[in-house]
Amino acid sequence: MSKIPTDTAIFAAGCFWGVEYMFKKIEGVIDVVSGYTGGFVENPSYEQVCSGKTGHAESVLIVFDPNIVSYESLVRYFFEIHDFSQENGQGPDIGEQYRSEIFYINEEQKAIAEKVKDELINRGLKVVTKITKASEFYKAEDYHQNYYEKTGKAPYCHFRRRVFQNDYIKFLV
Repeated sequence: MSKIPTDTAIFAAGCFWGVEYMFKKIEGVIDVVSGYTGGFVENPSYEQVCSGKTGHAESVLIVFDPNIVSYESLVRYFFEIHDFSQENGQGPDIGEQYRSEIFYINEEQKAIAEKVKDELINRGLKVVTKITKASEFYKAEDYHQNYYEKTGKAPYCHFRRRVFQNDYIKFLV
């Protein structure tokens, strides 16, 4: 039995509950984990991150099959599911922990993220999204994982709005 090839992506786009929910809909996404990255405190708690004193962003770590969905497709989808023009927040969630940021794992991911961001800027759109080398990712507490599935609630800050013309992604049925 052969092993499925996997790759990893890390995105911050506001409250991780909604980001996790949206990325789980994509064909080729194997797992989505809510957590914290981009800060300077080791193994932070939700309460510490919410204080705004750790430097971390609420983020998701996505494990995906690159033979089914490309990293570039995930980046494009990332830009379509949040307001990339809002600095340090998403909708009513305000604070540095809710910032828009792509955490790249290698130089290829960095180049792809910059290419897609530049595409938006060249269209005259305001893009505050940061592109940063990934640092340690800390998994959030268990009650944050699969939050919307557990609670039966729906995302209040995240929905897809078409920014790109092509159908570049397939969704699970």
